[in-house]
Amino acid sequence: MPAFTTRPEILGTFGVVATTHWLGSATGMAMLEEGGNAFDAAVATGFALQVVEPHLNGLLGDMTLLLARGEGDRAQVLCGQGVSAAAATLDHYRGLGLDLVPGSGLLAAVVPGAFDAWMILLRDFGTAPLRRVLEPAIAFAERGFPLVPNISHTINAVRELFEQHWPTSAALWLPHGEVPAPGTLFRCPVLAATYRRILETAEAAGGDRDRQIEAARATFQGGFVAQAVEDFCRRTEALDSSGRPHRGLLTGEDMARWQATLEAPATYDYAGVTVCKAGPWSQGPVLLQQLALLKGFDLATLGPASADFIHLVTECSKLAFADREAFYGDPADTAVPLETLLSDGYNDARRRLISDVASLELRPGSIPGYGAPPVQRIRQPDAAVDRSLGLGEPTVARFDEPRPTARGVTRGDTVHLDIIDRWGNLVSATPSGGWLQSSPAIPALGCCLGNRGQMFTLEPGRPTTMRPGVRPRTTLTPGIALKDGRPWLAFGTPGGDQQDQWSLHFLLRHLHHGLNLQEAIEAPGFSTAHFPSSFYPRESDPGHLAIEGRVAPAEQADLRRRGHRLEVGEDWSLGRMTAAAKEGPLLKAAANPRFMQGYAIGR
Repeated sequence: MPAFTTRPEILGTFGVVATTHWLGSATGMAMLEEGGNAFDAAVATGFALQVVEPHLNGLLGDMTLLLARGEGDRAQVLCGQGVSAAAATLDHYRGLGLDLVPGSGLLAAVVPGAFDAWMILLRDFGTAPLRRVLEPAIAFAERGFPLVPNISHTINAVRELFEQHWPTSAALWLPHGEVPAPGTLFRCPVLAATYRRILETAEAAGGDRDRQIEAARATFQGGFVAQAVEDFCRRTEALDSSGRPHRGLLTGEDMARWQATLEAPATYDYAGVTVCKAGPWSQGPVLLQQLALLKGFDLATLGPASADFIHLVTECSKLAFADREAFYGDPADTAVPLETLLSDGYNDARRRLISDVASLELRPGSIPGYGAPPVQRIRQPDAAVDRSLGLGEPTVARFDEPRPTARGVTRGDTVHLDIIDRWGNLVSATPSGGWLQSSPAIPALGCCLGNRGQMFTLEPGRPTTMRPGVRPRTTLTPGIALKDGRPWLAFGTPGGDQQDQWSLHFLLRHLHHGLNLQEAIEAPGFSTAHFPSSFYPRESDPGHLAIEGRVAPAEQADLRRRGHRLEVGEDWSLGRMTAAAKEGPLLKAAANPRFMQGYAIGR
């Protein structure tokens, strides 16, 4: 490991913010400087990121958030993952001749959940007025924000789709018929008007901040926003990744009957800390099961970028993600044996499957009365598969050579934030969905619906089978860890199925190898696509192992000897982690330097 990093670990006592975009970090820090708490800062940051990272999330997206109060001894999960429409039946999709939910377009949309979650966070935990947390997003949308290169590259990748099939998106993202250049100032006046209308309607309700927040919720879920969503879904046939046009199923009633909820996290005690994640309606518990499997190995004796370390972690990941495919679903609708999946006895038995040879099989466990065998669509190792096709996916994006597609299913990503204030409040959130390439823009709102519904399967009898009013198994998975029963660490990353791999690697290197937050984030990345993807077209790549080129050649050779099918990427190409920690009076933060976009800030 290098004795230096590209950036320092940020240290302070007043507050720290780490996000995937410097403008998001600056927005959150400004809220802290004005006297707001971490929850106020998170809400303002979340709305700002909707504007400045539109290829990664949006107003009509979804969000998973974990929080812990400084004076508390527990964490809570705020679920901003909306549910499927009342009309989203298996028969409906099968009747359209589909065997997969499309990865883009209107059929993949579920109830937008992020807005209501942000409002509940502000109402129940924040202190700032609604206007203050919306002002930065409105300013960025009205006055403009500089385009990072990946926004321009994303627009270019779907230009043909926009021009030929999604004219409402072309009107927003191809001004004067051209792809806007990186570094130029870009304005979103229609989106700004949507934020302003929500705010003005809320303030017209009068009263205190809580009454205005409730009015904003009502406006979004039962007012003009919900009406615009329903009208667009009912009247618009949009081409999607199936190669055919379809109408959406969402209605205003679907939006009105849903609200964000607070719930207890899934937890696991490991190496002296309690790690907290969202429940099995997310992929969050898979990180916990990986820890339960890894507990049987002495990782501290292994180099943090050694073949031994990478092999063991990868093999444990394969087992835990196989169980995700077999057992996870919305526990409000499906029984999930989470206690068993995280138990010592179960994982002791699973651990015995690990050898010195890379597994090429998908090996879920067996728990009588639960789950179903995963359905695999295997991508052959020698197949010429264009990964920019068929993925509507928030995995880490590289656009050095963007490849346009007429169906609009190009790789996206998502966003993340970690914040701690001077009172010790922690927030970790992963907003996503509604990115500009997920579905055609709704012209009355200046933004588009998400495509999280692609995570449902159309195979009958599975925990994630499509059915009405159910949460899709989201990949959005922020994390919080407690030490000595007190809030300690907030962490997370964009990256789809890689989120609970990259977060795991960060945590292990921090706990076992003594790397500080920045060093742990910058350590050479790796991940596997061995198991079925959560995203259209739901393929798996048995034995696959992606690593950064910084892994030493001798370690790469050792991994190949063990049977891993290596995909060696550029030196700085895997992961977008951010993290923040509280050690006594000292606050710490760090952010990923890859793609030159994420930053940590604090004082």
